[in-house]
Amino acid sequence: MNNRDPFLHRYFPWLLLAGILLNIPGLWLDIIEPDGALYATIAKHIVLHNDWVNLYGDGHDWLDKPHFPFWMAAISYKVFGITGFAYKLPAFLFWLLSLRYTYLITRDLYNEDVARIAVLIYTVALHSTLANFDVRAEPYLTACITGAAWHMLRVNARAHWLHIVWAALFAACAIMTKGVFVLITLAGGWAIYWLITKQFREFINYRWWMVLAICFVFIVPELYSLYVQFDLHPEKVVFGRTNVSGVRFFFWDSQFGRFFNTGPIKGKGDVTFFVHTTLWAFLPWSLGLVGGIVYLLRFEKNRDAIRWVIYGSTLVTFLLFSLSKFQLPHYLVIEFPYFSIITAYFFTELAKRSQLKHLVTIQTVLLVLTLVFISGLLYITRIEHGIAAAVIGLVIVVTACLVHYRNAMQQLLFKGYAMAAMLYIFLFQFFYPFLLQYQSGMLAARVIPEKDSHLPVAAYGSFSYSFEFYSPGEVKLIKNGKYLNDFIDTAPCYLYTTAAVADSLIRSGVDAEVQASPKHFHVTRLKYGFLDEKKRSAVVEPRYLLYIRDEHTL
Repeated sequence: MNNRDPFLHRYFPWLLLAGILLNIPGLWLDIIEPDGALYATIAKHIVLHNDWVNLYGDGHDWLDKPHFPFWMAAISYKVFGITGFAYKLPAFLFWLLSLRYTYLITRDLYNEDVARIAVLIYTVALHSTLANFDVRAEPYLTACITGAAWHMLRVNARAHWLHIVWAALFAACAIMTKGVFVLITLAGGWAIYWLITKQFREFINYRWWMVLAICFVFIVPELYSLYVQFDLHPEKVVFGRTNVSGVRFFFWDSQFGRFFNTGPIKGKGDVTFFVHTTLWAFLPWSLGLVGGIVYLLRFEKNRDAIRWVIYGSTLVTFLLFSLSKFQLPHYLVIEFPYFSIITAYFFTELAKRSQLKHLVTIQTVLLVLTLVFISGLLYITRIEHGIAAAVIGLVIVVTACLVHYRNAMQQLLFKGYAMAAMLYIFLFQFFYPFLLQYQSGMLAARVIPEKDSHLPVAAYGSFSYSFEFYSPGEVKLIKNGKYLNDFIDTAPCYLYTTAAVADSLIRSGVDAEVQASPKHFHVTRLKYGFLDEKKRSAVVEPRYLLYIRDEHTL
C-alpha cells in the first residue's frame, strides 16, 4: 500500500460524510435517562436562574462533575432555546473537533493514509456514536484530550509558542470536564516515551511546566465556582455531611478518591470489565483492534518511539480505568481515537503484505450476524415498522456483498460502514424511538401547556429527570410525604407521581384531574421481559400527571 492510496484519496471524504450523517439522527431524538437528562436539567437550571457558578441537580447542590459541559450546554440553550437538540449540539461539535485532531495526530506520527483510515474507524465506532445520542461528558472530554495531545506534539517539535497556550487550554477544558485525572492520560504517554528514549531532561523542560502552569490559570473559573458554592458554605449538606470542600473534591475525591475507593461516592469494579466491554463497544472494528495490539507488541517495539506517546497514553488510561472501582462502558470513549489509530496502522501494515483477506472475512461474518441480531430483536419486540427495518438491513447486507471492490482495504472499510449504517439506522429510526415511548416523565411533561409554565410542578413517589427537563418550568422534587400537602396547598399545580399515590390523593378528596398516564419502564436497563412483546404489559407501570385545582379538601 503506497503512502497515497488512490482509493482513500478519492473516497475518504464521501465515507467520512456518510459516517457523520449516521451520527446526526441521534441529535433529534429525545434525551434518554438517567445521566443525559440529569445533565441537561443542570444546564437548564443555569439558564433559568442565570447562575453560572452554582450547579443544582437532583434536588440539591450538585458536586459530582465539573462545570465545563454544563456551561457549553447552557450557552447553546441561550442561542437555540432549552431543547434536547440544543443540549446535544455542542457535544456533537466537539466530537467533530476530535475527528480533526485524530487526523492531525495520526498524520504527524504515521502518514495521511493511516490518518484517513483512523478517522473513518473512529467516526462509526459503536460507543462513540452512542455517546453523540446519549450525551454525557465524553464528547467534550475526547475532543479536549486529542486537542491537547496534538498541540503537545507541536510543542515537542519546537513549533510556535502558541501551541503551548492551546495545549494548556485544551488540557484545562478537559480537567473542567472530568477532573485532574486527565493529566495522567495526557502526561502518561510522554513519560513512557521519555523513559524509553532516555530523554530524562524532558522531565524538567520549561515548555512542559509552562503548559501545566498556564493550564492551572485556565481552570481558575472552575475553582472559583466550587469555592463559592461549597467552601464558603460549610453548612451545606453534601453527600450526607457538612463541611464539604468543593475544591478538595475536585482535586482528590472526584477522581483519586474514586480510584482508591476512599471518596464519598464508592463503587465496585472488575479488572476485566473494560477488556470484554471493548469487544462490543468498538464494533465494527474490535477484532482489528485486538490484532493491532498484538502487532504492536510483536513488531513495533523499537520503531518510531515517538508513537509511544499514543501507545503509552492508551495503556496508562486503560489500566487506570480497569483498576478503578468505577466502571461504566462510556468511560472507554476517550480511548477511541487512540484505538482507531492503532487499528488503522494495523490495517495498513497488513495491506502492504496483502494479508487483509482474513479480516475482510471476519467483517463479512459480523455484517451478517448483525442482520441476524437485528431481525431477532425485531421479531421479539414487534417494533412498529419492523418489517421495513428488516428489509433495509437486508438491502444493505446484499449490496455490501455484491459491490465490486478494487482492493481488500476498500472492502474492509465499506463492509464496516455497511454494518454501521444498518445498526445506526435501526437504533435511531426504530429502536430508540420505541424505547422512548416508555420514558414516562418526558411524555407527561409534554402534556403541561406552555401557558401553565408559571404554575408549580412537582414529582413525588417517582422522580424522572426527563420530566424535570421537558417540563416548561422548574420541577420541585418532593422526597418526604409530609411536604406533599404543603405543595398541594399551592394549587393550581401539576404533580407527577405513581398510580398508587394518584389514586390515594383522589380518594382522599383532592380535586385532581388525570392529565396523562404514560407507561413507564427504566429503558436503559433492558430486560427480556420488557423486550418480549408478549410479556411487556406485565413489567411496565403507569405514571400519572395530575392537575390539581385550587378547590380541594383533604
